Formats: sequence, structure tokens, C-alpha cells
Amino acid sequence: MTLSDGDDLSGRDRFAEPNTKLEHAVETYLPQPREKRSGVALCLSGGGFRAALFHLGALRRLNELGALSKVDTISAVSGGSIVAAHLAERIRVWPAAGDSVPDWDRDVAAPFRQFTSRNLRTAPLFKAFLPWNWFGGSVAAGELARRYQLALIGRRLPELPGRPRFVFCATDMAFGVNWVFERGRVGDYQAGYCSPAPDWPVAHAIAASSCFPPIFNPMPAGLGPDQLKDGASAGLANRNELITGLRLTDGGVYDNMGLEPVWKTHAVVLVSDGGGVFDFMPDRGLFARVMRYTAIQGRQATAIRKRWLISSFISGEISGTYWGIGSAIGSYGEPAAGYSRALVERVIAEVRTDLDAFSEAEAAVLENHGYLLADAAIRRHAPGLTRPGAPSSSAPHREWLDEEKVSRFLADSHRRTFFGRT
Repeated sequence: MTLSDGDDLSGRDRFAEPNTKLEHAVETYLPQPREKRSGVALCLSGGGFRAALFHLGALRRLNELGALSKVDTISAVSGGSIVAAHLAERIRVWPAAGDSVPDWDRDVAAPFRQFTSRNLRTAPLFKAFLPWNWFGGSVAAGELARRYQLALIGRRLPELPGRPRFVFCATDMAFGVNWVFERGRVGDYQAGYCSPAPDWPVAHAIAASSCFPPIFNPMPAGLGPDQLKDGASAGLANRNELITGLRLTDGGVYDNMGLEPVWKTHAVVLVSDGGGVFDFMPDRGLFARVMRYTAIQGRQATAIRKRWLISSFISGEISGTYWGIGSAIGSYGEPAAGYSRALVERVIAEVRTDLDAFSEAEAAVLENHGYLLADAAIRRHAPGLTRPGAPSSSAPHREWLDEEKVSRFLADSHRRTFFGRT
């Protein structure tokens, strides 16, 4: 579809007369009118265990404020999918709007910190390197799914709760779009949807969402052309070939913030972003340049989404707020609370995005940072989500607020090791 210079998308009242081209553009590129949008969406970004622990802190504060109970949809990617699956497993009865989950640290936070204290990625990779698995394709991702099912979540897709709606995002490598795993359906708008969802373990969805390249090979979608209905690709001559070979990789390849399933339809959008920050670096030769080209392209896509989101908040087109791991509390007018911008940029935002074991210090600092940023962002930009009488902000690990101590214990946290830390 091509828009001419005379096409104007600035106001919905301009479509009083039928205009198929413009109506399609509005449906594709603009959120629904305010009166048609409803509910609160929480987006949890990718970024391995680093993002998952950052989100864990944010979720703790949202729970204290009573805001988590008002969330209708959780859209998650990669590391965000890991912690979202943990919520789906541990919170079997979602609290009524304005209430909080009791015993949060005992039932939610402590078990998750324990989960992230183990190296999850090295054993699956070694299994894939065994000679009899060389042609297994997705052996490592399959082993990752098995470990998620044993240690993280035993539920199956149809067993996910009706509220909140959990959406686990992967990337469709055939059509290059966002693929979703939900309670009621699996698929994407190009390939089509399988509805009701197949009786697959949720762990399968989490593995597809977090099998980051090039460490993990993509997973086969596992559905035939006749199982996916009503996709935009229905008229393609080679549709069957495309879907038969369709594979899924990390959701962050397409949309690392998990915005795609929710931005058009929800009244309020909250985004917790623990994804990787873009590092400046000098030229390091031909091979490094090849990798740098890919990194710059990825940065462009993420930056465009983020700029669009923030501008939509500012213009009032969408309500909600954003907090990111590279931010400091001072960005929200809170100069005396939280970690300094210097420490955030030098240490915390540089922590590795990995599924390797995270130390007690790393987990505590990341949880603190997510907690304090979410508190500041909600109080500044979405105060209507907080309940009266909510407890005042208090970092969950106050012993890890000392910046000299954090610098010392996290000095090597940016480094990845081939065999893992444990």
C-alpha cells in the first residue's frame, strides 16, 4: 500500500466517506480510538536473566502499589517470558483489583532468585554438540524447554488463567513477524492462528521466546498449514512450504519490548525494559564491523519503537509509562533515591544478558533497580493505578544500595564465560 502526498492520517473524522486505503492505514498504523480501548497491559522485555530479575523488582513494587492486580494482559519476551511464566505458576489466584499478592518474597521472589542462580544455558548447548545430535536442529532449545518445565512451570497452554491474559512472544522467521503463544491460540497474523491452542507445555513457549541467536537454533513451529487459519498469507502460492518449514526464534529479534500484541487495544500500557543498551566502541576490524552492522540495525529498530512509545505518551495518544534498565531515578525527578546515573551506566546497565547463573549480589541489585524505577515511573506518570494506603517505597535489598559495594561485587558482571559461572 502506498500513501500519496494528499493522504492525511492526522484525524479520524476525515474518514466520514468510505476510503478503503485510508481505513486500512488507520487500522494498521494507529491504535484504536480511546473509547474502544480497555484494560491495562504490562510489557516485560527480553534480556535473559538480567531482564527477568529487573522485572522481578518492578513486579514487586507494582504488587505493593496494588497496580499489578489491575493488569489485564501481560505481554512478555524472552527474559520477560521467563518471569511471566513464573508468575503464572506461582500465583494461581490473581488478586482482585486494588489488592496485593500476600507473602510476595516467600512465594514469588525468593524462588525466582533461586531459579536464576543456576546456569541454564551451558548444559543444553553441550547436549547439542554431542555427535549424535549434530543434525537434531533444535536439540538445545528442546533441552531448554525441558528444564523450564522441570524447574519453572508445569502448566500447559490451555491451563493458563483467563485473567490476566498471558502472551508469550517469539519471532516467526518465515514471515518476519511477532508469533504469540496464549491460552486460546498460537500463531501470528501472517501464518494464521491455531485456535484453540494446542495442549503444549507453557515451557515450550518460553523456550521458543528465549532461544536467543546464535547460541540456540530456532525451534520448529510444529504446526501444519491446515492447522493455522485466517492468515494474511492465505493467498500465497508457496504458503504450505513456508509454514511447513516455519521456525521460531527469540521474541526480541522482532519486538524486544513486547508491544505488538497490546499497543492498539489497551487503555494503559506499562513497559518494563531490561533489554541490552547500545555500547559505543571504536573500529576493531572487518569481523567486528560485520557484527557491528547487525547491532546498529537492532538498535535502530528498538530506538524507533521506544521513541514512538514515549512520544505517544507525551501526546496523550496512549496512556501509561516506561522504565528501562539504563535509566536513573533522576529521570523521574527523584534525585535522592535509587542508584546514580553514573553507576547505572557504568555497572548495572552493563550486566550481561545471559541465562548463566546470577549471583546473590547481581540478583539483589537488579531487583532493587527495577523496584525503584517502577515506583518512580508509576507515581509520576500513572498514579491512578495505585491503591490508597499503599506502603511507601523501600528497596527490597537495602544492604545493596551502597554504590561502592555494588561496584566492587559487580565489577565482572558484564563478562560472559563459555562454560558458565557454576
